[in-house]
Amino acid sequence: MKTDIEIARAATLKPIEEIGARLGVPAEALFRYGPHKAKIDLAWAEAQAARPRGKLVLVTAINPTPAGEGKTTTTVGLGDALNRIGKKAAICLREPSLGPSFGMKGGAAGGGHSQVVPMEDINLHFTGDFHAIGAAHNLLAALIDNHMYWGNALGLDGRRIVWRRALDMNDRSLRQIIVGLGGVANGHPREDGFDIVVASEVMAIFCLARSIDDLRQRLARIVVGATRERKAVTAGDLKADGAMTVLLKDALAPNLVQTIENNPAFVHGGPFANIAHGCNSVLATTTALGLADYVVTEAGFGADLGAEKFFDIKCRKAGLSPDAAVIVATVRALKMHGGVAKADLGRENVAAVEAGFANLARHVENVRRFGVPPVVALNRFATDTAAEREAVVAGCRKLGVEAFDCSHWADGGAGAEDLARAVVALAEGGSARFQPLYPDPMPILDKIRTVATTLYGAADIAPDAKVIARARELEQAGHGDLPVCMAKTQYSFSTDPDAKGAPTGHVVPVRELRLLAGAGFVVALCGDIMTMPGLPRVPAAESIGLDADGNVVGLF
Repeated sequence: MKTDIEIARAATLKPIEEIGARLGVPAEALFRYGPHKAKIDLAWAEAQAARPRGKLVLVTAINPTPAGEGKTTTTVGLGDALNRIGKKAAICLREPSLGPSFGMKGGAAGGGHSQVVPMEDINLHFTGDFHAIGAAHNLLAALIDNHMYWGNALGLDGRRIVWRRALDMNDRSLRQIIVGLGGVANGHPREDGFDIVVASEVMAIFCLARSIDDLRQRLARIVVGATRERKAVTAGDLKADGAMTVLLKDALAPNLVQTIENNPAFVHGGPFANIAHGCNSVLATTTALGLADYVVTEAGFGADLGAEKFFDIKCRKAGLSPDAAVIVATVRALKMHGGVAKADLGRENVAAVEAGFANLARHVENVRRFGVPPVVALNRFATDTAAEREAVVAGCRKLGVEAFDCSHWADGGAGAEDLARAVVALAEGGSARFQPLYPDPMPILDKIRTVATTLYGAADIAPDAKVIARARELEQAGHGDLPVCMAKTQYSFSTDPDAKGAPTGHVVPVRELRLLAGAGFVVALCGDIMTMPGLPRVPAAESIGLDADGNVVGLF
């Protein structure tokens, strides 16, 4: 069996100008990064984003397991399938982070015959967007300490600086550090730390900005710390927003690539979904909506994280109204949610599928709570049996939702045509009545409680005393209307990654609130979630390298 990278390398790619032409993008609006990837001129993209919009389809999933779900693969397969049935469709994905690429899972550009290409480029540096975001983030960090060194005219309290450094790599040793050691010439020693770039507020701002001017204004609103009197100090106060915008101006232009079947794909931005809002850039999505009849996008991890944030943050902030949602599941993953160990997944176990179905059922009901009609994509594995697949279809039938057996990994878009027709029927049926889960004026802790009790099945939340005080402080400072971004494990509805299925009655601990004033939301850190991941015992980096011909190997 060929690996993903071998399948991708065997594909016949078309010049990026041909891909752009399918959407009506003129060659002069494309800035090439080699023959098969390009950025779309920013001013031209902004103009398209203001045009009448196509249908927006979200692809989400059940809670991930080591068995695999294939959400990105399904997004690509559905986009290809929509084009096969005569629709003018584009897909919108996030850019992969180098941290996971070299850490847990290798590449992240889809799989099998449903991939975006050139796969190696997309997974490794791509057009340099993440480097620009990291540079802008760290420029602000440098300006903070430089301001302190040269007299601290703003009166920043070194104990109240909240802006950390950023690096696009999993490095647990940098979570907590001391900076400024080595004497007076090196500044004032203080505690600091690193977050991964995909957890940076600059990344969140980048993915929510509607234009270059909106980007600058959001950067200026970043709160970097406070004075002894607890007065907020912003990036604008430090006069950092102009230079940060300069570093990001080229990166903000959406990236255009193609699928293996030569259909257009926007791959732009990449905040994590367990510690950030998990969606590709608003600018890429709205540009695609101005060019295509159907836009298929994904949100990271399960619907309890990615989809909730897509609806409550991205759609709320950007004025988007999704027309349909696809929830991806696999027989293998449902068996794991039903209590089967990974080593035993190859054996038929209909009872475990039925037990694990509770996880899928809750995700279906949760998506419906936002007024968006769902359909289920059962991503087929070779080890699935007919009885196991029928158990999923029958369970979905009882919920009043259609489920489709999809073989896009093996067959490309042809393996998802039935799913595509169902999505078209939902989107054109006009049954979507999108609304966020909670209203803007709701108090911050009540927003967190609403998400936990409504979507996670929790009995309540357990905020620390400092969290309660911080929520009150944020509301008094005028930030009470902001949505919340839940940072928790992706593996469970609870904060316990081992609690599979659909747990109920648990309590969600809330240990910290972080204000992202520029992005426009408040992050609630729940449980033991980390904003700088570590590498596993055997990182994917150990298998990645070059062959004798200079080709990348080991990325899936």
